Amino acid sequence: MFDKPQKSYTDLLGKTNRIVEGTTIEGNIVSQADFRLDGHLKGNFSSAGRLVIGPSGSVTGDVICKTADIEGKFDGKIDVAEMLNIRSKAIIKGEAIVGKLSVEPGADFSASCVMRNT
Repeated sequence: MFDKPQKSYTDLLGKTNRIVEGTTIEGNIVSQADFRLDGHLKGNFSSAGRLVIGPSGSVTGDVICKTADIEGKFDGKIDVAEMLNIRSKAIIKGEAIVGKLSVEPGADFSASCVMRNT
């Protein structure tokens, strides 16, 4: 009578998970929903949604996601199905595979880049 139906992962795509500044995670993260990282991740990340790495955030590992905005640090391989936005304060090292790429002036983009054919 009072049971709530379980939300499907498609209902979660409008929601955002958040790891706050001062938090360090060592391990892998798998999420169907959008994700904002202001802390540090040492491991791999996979999402069907969007990843935002805030100005104080960092990722060391591999990332697979639909879209990404990077303001902090990234070191590894990133595979973005659609759009990768690299903000002016970002520091990117490693390898990027993207659908589309936007790099603001001032960003440190020291990575190899492959763009998918659309």
